[in-house]
Amino acid sequence: METKLAKEFHEKGNYNCAQAILKAFQNYNKLADSDILKYRSAGGGKAEGGLCGALYAAKLHLENIEKKSDLEKAFKNIAGYLTCREIKTNKTLSCSQCVETAAKLLKDKINNS
Repeated sequence: METKLAKEFHEKGNYNCAQAILKAFQNYNKLADSDILKYRSAGGGKAEGGLCGALYAAKLHLENIEKKSDLEKAFKNIAGYLTCREIKTNKTLSCSQCVETAAKLLKDKINNS
């Protein structure tokens, strides 16, 4: 359900990739809508370290460093890269596909906690 929501928030809502993940998983992260709006600057390649914003937001949900690392590795296996710039330059996934991928991987990590 969260994967579908994330994709809808990104494609049809007024949310960037990072915000779409945060909004879709709002029941888990307990963020207020006003807090999610603050992540406007985490989309479009502006997330910390240039990470894909969807991946960046998914990692925010995980406290365990090992799970964050596993999530990153799984994302890289699918997208080929971790940064927005590399993903866009090499056209491995669209932004919507990045959101969908990050949401699926995050949901798996949450379910396997």
